[in-house]
Amino acid sequence: MANSKRTLFLKRRMRVRNKLRRVNAGRLRLSVHRSNKNISAQLIDDVNGVTLASASTHEKALGVVGKNNVEAAAKVGTAIAERALKAGVETAYFDRGGFLFHGKVKAVADAAREGGLKI
Repeated sequence: MANSKRTLFLKRRMRVRNKLRRVNAGRLRLSVHRSNKNISAQLIDDVNGVTLASASTHEKALGVVGKNNVEAAAKVGTAIAERALKAGVETAYFDRGGFLFHGKVKAVADAAREGGLKI
């Protein structure tokens, strides 16, 4: 039976996440989710099960409501880096989920690095 796109995506996401958990035990996770209309990022403490900071194109404060392009993704990356530093977090590992690391996902990571977050 052929695998659907969704099944392949979920397999890829779990493969990436399990590898990252083995390598980066104890560090915070910067998780990115990309939909057709929006992009969001969360800084997650997996040990305590708490989200410390988040940013999304849903927020009016970023000025990119409803946009899903590279510029909007870069603003989300900058915002998450700023909020992480405000929360006292300097390092995290980047969890791209099942998404390929190019385009909007890469823009979030690059902007977070430029914002001062070490990933």
